[in-house]
Amino acid sequence: QVQLVESGGGLVQAGGSLRLSCAASGRTFGDYAMGWFRQAPGKEREFVATINWSGNTYYADIVKGRFTISRDNAKNTIYLQMNSLKPEDTAVYYCAEEGRRLGLPTAPYDYEYWGQGTQVTVSS
Repeated sequence: QVQLVESGGGLVQAGGSLRLSCAASGRTFGDYAMGWFRQAPGKEREFVATINWSGNTYYADIVKGRFTISRDNAKNTIYLQMNSLKPEDTAVYYCAEEGRRLGLPTAPYDYEYWGQGTQVTVSS
């Protein structure tokens, strides 16, 4: 049974930084792509970043240059370093793992396993 547990969310001022973590268990870590999504109140869940088994990454344009996704296979954990945060980055952030190898998936339906989410609030 795959489990994903996010941590690291919180309240930060605009321009600040946060690092989210997602600890995975239940199957061989590193064999599949993992991603970060976010969902603000009243909005659709949107793609943020993804990293595959080779360490290749892909980002949404709205976070490119500000966010960095990484993985530590020894710790079964992925991270999302978020810098230069803006109020519009406020959302619940979810990590996810694909069910089968797709490369660098960006659609929510490409991911089979999801964490419970962690709240990020950026004040102006």
